Parts: sequence; C-alpha cells; structure tokens
Amino acid sequence: MFGRLLPRETSFFDFFEQHAALTVEGSREFLSLVSTGANVGAKAKRIKEIEHETDVITHNCVEALHKTFITPIERDDIHRLITRMDDIMDFVEAAAERISLYEIRVMTPEVKDLADVLVRAAEEVEKALRGLRDMRNAKDVVKRCIDINRLENEADAILRIAVARLFREERDPITVIKWKEIYENLESAADRCEDVANIIEGVVLEHV
Repeated sequence: MFGRLLPRETSFFDFFEQHAALTVEGSREFLSLVSTGANVGAKAKRIKEIEHETDVITHNCVEALHKTFITPIERDDIHRLITRMDDIMDFVEAAAERISLYEIRVMTPEVKDLADVLVRAAEEVEKALRGLRDMRNAKDVVKRCIDINRLENEADAILRIAVARLFREERDPITVIKWKEIYENLESAADRCEDVANIIEGVVLEHV
C-alpha cells in the first residue's frame, strides 16, 4: 500500500525545466513578432500554442504534486513556482494577442526593449531552475536570481519611459489605451520572472 503513495519517477525538476524552456521559446517568438511586425497572426498563434503547452505542464505538475508523498523541495514552493512560471507565458500571450487583435504593425522602440528584457529574464529563469537539481550550484543560482531582479527593474524603467512618451506624443486616446495595455502585460511578465527568482532563492537558502 505504501508503494502506491510514491509514483514512479515523478521529477518536479523536469516539469520546471520543460516549462522554462517553453517560456524562453515563447518570449523569443514574441521578440521576433515585435522586431519585424511581419507575420503577426502566425506568430501570435504560435505563442498561443506555446502558452497552451505550458498550461498542460502546469496541470500535470500540480496533479503529480497531489499524488506524491515525498517531494524534493517544499510542496508549497513547488506549487508557487509552477504557477508563477505559468503566469509569465499568460502575460506574454496576452500581449501578443492584443497586438494581433488590434492589427498593430508598426512597433514602438519600447515594446522591442521590453521584449528583449523579457527574453533575457526568461533565459536566466531557465538557467536558475536547471541549477536547482544540485545545491552545489547554489552560488550560481543565487547570482542568476539577482540578475533576474535587475532585469525586472530594467523593465520597470522602460515601462515608465514608454507610458510617459505615450501620453506626451500620442494624440489618439484609443492608441494610448492599446499600447498601455500591451506594455503592462509585458511588465507583468517580467514581474512574474522576479517572483520566480525570489521563490528559487528562498528554496536555495532553505537547503544550503
């Protein structure tokens, strides 16, 4: 009976790493979308597909958590990690959907800057999560978490500049609303990267 409480080969680190890899892919796809303004519909569709794939991984991870008796890190940390990670792609997909829906083809410098920061943050999240498998990587993991926090601050600064320029230069209030919504979705994605980094850092501190 006790054996039934321990599922075979449930690796929560696999869930984290698979999810993070897809988040990097989705972030890069979004950067490609805003870099050229071409094939927006197709790229937004691919981002939606990636977001769905991350949803499936999140569901499978939470389901495994309910069935697993012994976990490598605290159960609450696993749940918070995977759900905060899932939020990242939710916000990226929301931004891509709005660009497609609003038929925006001329991109602003700030949306490109935010997308670039987000790619770098997602890449650091992926590397930090891979480091969690072995706590001998603790120093490197913490350094990456600090880098993610710095990137989130960079995204905050870009958002402030972007919104200020919108209100200063854009005459059409509808355009202001559209771009402000897109910017805020991207900054929220960066916020979630920081949330993930903070959780990872807490896990490391508990185990070293």
